[in-house]
Amino acid sequence: MLLISLSKAQKMIATHVRDRRLLMELTQEGLAERSGVALSTLRKFEQKGLISLDSFLKILMVVGGLEELLDALKPNKPAFNSIDDVLKQDDSIIKKRGRRK
Repeated sequence: MLLISLSKAQKMIATHVRDRRLLMELTQEGLAERSGVALSTLRKFEQKGLISLDSFLKILMVVGGLEELLDALKPNKPAFNSIDDVLKQDDSIIKKRGRRK
C-alpha cells in the first residue's frame, strides 16, 4: 500500500492522463471534443486532479487505460492448491453487503 495523500494521488493520475494525451499529440481542446468532456473540466482535472468519475471514464476511453483500471479493481480471488485449502477457507461466499457498526 502506498502512503501518499489523496491530493497527491489525484495529481499523479492527472499527470499520467495528460502524458497519455500528449503522446497521442492531442490538444486539450481535441481531447475535450473527442471525449465529450467540457474543456473547462479537462483543464481543471489536469491542473488540480479534480473530476467526476463519469468524465474521468470518458477521458480514459479516448486516451486508453480504461481496461487496465477495470482489471486493477477486480477483487483478488484466493488461489487454492488442494481441497484442504478450499475447506480451510472461511469466507468462500462473496459478501454483497458490509457490516453495520
